[in-house]
Amino acid sequence: MTQEKPLLPGATIGVIGGGQLGRMFAMAARRMGYRVHIFSPDKDGPAAQFSDHATVASYDDEAEVTQFAQAVDVLTFEFENIPAATIEWASRDQIVRPRGEILLIAQNRLREKEFLSGAGFPVAPFRRVGSDANLTNALEAIRRPAILKGGAFGYDGKGQQRIDPGTDLTAVWAARQDDECILESVIDFEKEISVIVARGLDGAMAVFPVCENIHREHILDVTLAPARIDDRVAAAARELACAVAGSLDLVGLLAVEMFLKSDGEIIINELAPRPHNSGHWTIEGCVTSQFEQHVRAVCGLPLGATELLRPAAMVNLLGSVWHGGEPHWAAALAETNVRLHLYGKREPRPGRKMGHLTSLAGTVEAAATSALRARERLRA
Repeated sequence: MTQEKPLLPGATIGVIGGGQLGRMFAMAARRMGYRVHIFSPDKDGPAAQFSDHATVASYDDEAEVTQFAQAVDVLTFEFENIPAATIEWASRDQIVRPRGEILLIAQNRLREKEFLSGAGFPVAPFRRVGSDANLTNALEAIRRPAILKGGAFGYDGKGQQRIDPGTDLTAVWAARQDDECILESVIDFEKEISVIVARGLDGAMAVFPVCENIHREHILDVTLAPARIDDRVAAAARELACAVAGSLDLVGLLAVEMFLKSDGEIIINELAPRPHNSGHWTIEGCVTSQFEQHVRAVCGLPLGATELLRPAAMVNLLGSVWHGGEPHWAAALAETNVRLHLYGKREPRPGRKMGHLTSLAGTVEAAATSALRARERLRA
């Protein structure tokens, strides 16, 4: 099953997962001449709308997963919350990039932190928690404030609870539905930043500019590129991301989310071995988008250039934008340097990512002003 020769246009790329990341990946792959086959339980999801083929089946359906894997030339995924058995079944019949072992690390916060810590990478102090007694003991070591997180399948702040002085630990644990959790120290950070790095079959790496992320209610709201940080800090963040990718023996794309402390220290928060929300601006803002780069990496092609074309800002469009009716698209696009991306989701819900806006300008501040103004006009 080892494939060292490049998969050329005309080959079929299989994608497990049917959301917006798969959609934008499929758009990049098809533009390059590849065929795309999506596997997802959701019929007519965002990715299926731009794919050549779509298998609608449960991730727990071994026969369907096996048939899907046999029908493609290489397999990748667009999110982490995939059962381990699904990746195991697929790996029996197909090359999976990034490797299934990387997915298993990234989909479990505890395994992720243990991997990073064991490899010597900077992470927040943490402890494994499996009972209320464990929680009490862990807090004695970690101290308050701390964050209690579910061990697996978490994103956008789901399954997280802050523990401050005075928080009732018995009530906290009683409300949990996880058998295993992780307790992390709260990091007093100045900025949240992320780095997206690609690594090819030959070990070559290409790193995108460091971007700055602003969250609202645990969901990414605005991304600025380049990040408003010192050049030395940016270089250290890029170097750190490359080191993580190398230690994972990654083939594909990796997003490394980090906390930047006021003294310049960088702490790794999370890993995502796939295209990432904080890299959407690369579609307009870089020579090669994160989605094309992922295509190149998983197909064994040379990686593309990652130079920033102009300062960029990306703002997410959540379901709340539709509150009160259809958004005013024409008003938003009166900001002529703003680009609109909608994900083809039928039902807007609070907190659901429905699309994004990207703006390019002479400065990152000007780009952000334009993108935010366009989003406000959607509600006008």
